[in-house]
Amino acid sequence: MSEVKISAEPRTEFGKGGARRTRRAGKVPAVLYGHGEKPKHIALPAREFAAAIRHGGANQLFTIDITDGTQALALTKAIQRDPIKDTFEHVDLLLVRRGEKVTVDVPVQLVGEAARNTLVMHENDTLSVSADATRLPESLEVSIEGLEAGAHITAGDVKLPEGVELIVDPTTVLVVISGAPTAEQLDAEAGVETEEPAGEEGTVEQPVEAAQA
Repeated sequence: MSEVKISAEPRTEFGKGGARRTRRAGKVPAVLYGHGEKPKHIALPAREFAAAIRHGGANQLFTIDITDGTQALALTKAIQRDPIKDTFEHVDLLLVRRGEKVTVDVPVQLVGEAARNTLVMHENDTLSVSADATRLPESLEVSIEGLEAGAHITAGDVKLPEGVELIVDPTTVLVVISGAPTAEQLDAEAGVETEEPAGEEGTVEQPVEAAQA
């Protein structure tokens, strides 16, 4: 994952009112913390930050130039979004050092197509790994190409890039391939009964008598 340079300025207003004013000014309220240092409240340019997250994902690494003359290398730790506007409400940034190992949850992307008449159940869409803060993978690809019903993929099956270590239990199931339900099974789950053709209820068929000469 490449580093993104971004500018920031110190924040002196706090609380909900201060955060709203920061956002109205086109900036995202953020806090820098880690390595035992006192948390530093900053404001990031919203447009540049959004573009970086779209490109690099939630684990984007930033080199932050602060207008007070300081610089920080930081990793996005937590992002709060407005569920309606889909804008950034607040960002937590973790201070890191080059060569330092950090643990993050990396998105798992499925590639390929399973066999016909199967269902793919993505049980876990992230994988917890440890790696150098400057060499974190943006995502991990898992191939499901041609997998038949009954197959499954665990965390231990995923091929990790060099220098990346698995943190989660290797037996953790990521993907399960099952058989697609038949039409009869779907009808049964929906409570639909199969009707057999029959005459009208209450009618009795009479034998046909031969006409008398």
